[in-house]
Amino acid sequence: MTQAILQFGTGRFLQAHVDLFVSQALAQGQALGGISVVQSTASPISSARAAALAKGYPVEIHGMQHGQPVQETVQVQSVREVWHADQQWADIRAAMASSVQVIVSNTADAGYVLDASDSAELLTQVSQTPRSYPAKLLVLLHQRWQQMPQAPLTLYPSELVSRNGDTLRELVATLAQTWGADAAFIRYVREHCVWVNSLVDRIVSSPLEPAGAVAEPYALWAIEQQPRMVLPCSHPAMVLTNDLAAFEQRKLWLLNLGHTYLAELWLAQGSAPDTTVLQAMHSPALRDPLEAVWANEVLPVLEAEGSGDVARQYLEELRERLLNPFLAHRLADIAKDHAQKKRRRLAPVVERAEQLKLGLAQTQLRAALGNAGPQD
Repeated sequence: MTQAILQFGTGRFLQAHVDLFVSQALAQGQALGGISVVQSTASPISSARAAALAKGYPVEIHGMQHGQPVQETVQVQSVREVWHADQQWADIRAAMASSVQVIVSNTADAGYVLDASDSAELLTQVSQTPRSYPAKLLVLLHQRWQQMPQAPLTLYPSELVSRNGDTLRELVATLAQTWGADAAFIRYVREHCVWVNSLVDRIVSSPLEPAGAVAEPYALWAIEQQPRMVLPCSHPAMVLTNDLAAFEQRKLWLLNLGHTYLAELWLAQGSAPDTTVLQAMHSPALRDPLEAVWANEVLPVLEAEGSGDVARQYLEELRERLLNPFLAHRLADIAKDHAQKKRRRLAPVVERAEQLKLGLAQTQLRAALGNAGPQD
């Protein structure tokens, strides 16, 4: 039986975030239905993880929340079936003409990169699997448009990309134009499908085998209000908002920037390969420069924008999260795709300071970006 929610991504973040939310909501009768997961990678580890998801898996919640320790294990039962994209693409296409109402994705930082081998022939070759996620989505939406053009469909990309719904919509619509797709279909993509901008936030430090994860108590799914959108579930960690940009900015400029700057210092100083965020936060050589970046190079920009008080409150809570004694969040994991993450997480702070003409030196951020700034 096809489930109401189709998910792209099998990683530990989705396991401890969206999948967990839906599982808890199902128990309360507050979810659309179960989740069908699409596995896109062919590694044996990914295959073993994917096979275990539908059997139910644990998420261990460990940490401090409001000064109190939290330790619990949640059994996640929302994943009902797992499809391998390369082996079951025809089945996935058929599902789009069934009961799917919501598509969720978390395809990591490189998930929106196109593949030159994908072409318009994929729209008619039912058994051939597209390589990139945007192309997969385009083909599935085309199938939906052909067979169920009036059925509602809401898409929730959760990749850490600003305005991720808008960005993915334009990427898919532009790819459809490149492929010479029917103008009516392109209107369907742009106007009928509901592309939701959202922000996800939870530190998921390590996987459990074969499936499951260890995560902090804090969790947030901030969702921008949109007409006609269908929610996958109701959950206390889900926040509907008309000001998503404020949530995005705080997370990107404080949490994500903090993680990436710690990784930058770790790489530069040649610290131990298995150094964790917790260890870094207890090391003056790593924490002191991070605190200086927050205080002198980030908070002044947020202050100038009028959100200084809220940012400082967020930062107080963030320190408690980063000092979580139960999580082993390795800087080596954070340092993956490091150059790309620096461009996304550090550069916007420098650019905004310049736009506001604040006169901030921002020497640490500029050094990390390899940008010394204008010369006198």
